[in-house]
Amino acid sequence: MTRRTVSLSVLCATFVLLLWLAPDVLLVVFAGILMAVFLRGGGDWVAGRLGVKGGYGVAIFCVALTASALVFLGFAGAALADQVQQLWDRLPEAVATLRSYVDDHAWISKALDKFDPAAVAPSGSGATSALSSTFGAVGNAVIIAFVGIYGAAAPSTYIHGFVSVVAPSARPKARSMLGESGIALQGWLKAQFVSMAVVGFLTGLGLWILGVSLWPILAVLAAFLTFIPNIGPVLALVPAVLLGLADGFSTALWIVALYVTVQAIESYLVTPQVQESAVSLPPALTIAFQLLFGVLFGVLGLALATPLAAVLLRVGRKFYVEDYLDKEAPSFDGIR
Repeated sequence: MTRRTVSLSVLCATFVLLLWLAPDVLLVVFAGILMAVFLRGGGDWVAGRLGVKGGYGVAIFCVALTASALVFLGFAGAALADQVQQLWDRLPEAVATLRSYVDDHAWISKALDKFDPAAVAPSGSGATSALSSTFGAVGNAVIIAFVGIYGAAAPSTYIHGFVSVVAPSARPKARSMLGESGIALQGWLKAQFVSMAVVGFLTGLGLWILGVSLWPILAVLAAFLTFIPNIGPVLALVPAVLLGLADGFSTALWIVALYVTVQAIESYLVTPQVQESAVSLPPALTIAFQLLFGVLFGVLGLALATPLAAVLLRVGRKFYVEDYLDKEAPSFDGIR
């Protein structure tokens, strides 16, 4: 067994062991890496415009990002908090309206009676609740922020450290894999941010035209949940439809039509133009990864399923497909 094979086997075994013993830690670290990719991309853009080093560009970008967030919260934070409270207060009434509608239609009531939520809901123990029970949302956010900042400030240090634990013959391929993964994650983030902005704007405009109350917070919710492809838009639709039912069944149908139209525009017009070929994942494979990571690791696993899939596929292609499957077996004289 060669040194190359041993080193790759040890890395794979370590990854599987950590995934089994502490999946929450791996997810938080990967979220920090995703944050580092975002901050480094913004920092490089600033550095290119100002003619400074990459580290200074990251620092300037972080300060500008923090200042922008504080200004936004200062002007719109109170209004958004009030909208969140109103949405929370009105949801019970909306659910009661839905129950009343279901009771008036026997066929819907019978279908719901056959549905057992316990059969599909996660148990709430183990990895699915590890993040919330181990660190808490605030602790996770702090860790993600620090991993992101340190990773963005000196990415070469961590890249060199990772590559150094691989056998010398595999180091060029490992470095290439990390570079391709970084480019893929940057492309995915760019597509997601543009999609979030487009979905938020179009959803808010449509809800305002339909006369739906609390349209600003519903638009913000739709924008943020766009970060989770395929499943996020469905989650964003639920509170909007519940509020629409309070104004009548026809309003709820118009809201569904609006969300479907916005998602079609985002999926078939916006994302392909922005993302290009940076992250090319088949939709069925993406949904499969989302279901798997969502069941195993909870909400954070669901949110990170797509970028994780993009990275894992590149690792598999570099070290399994190209190194093993694509190499022809040695030929022997007389054997065909």
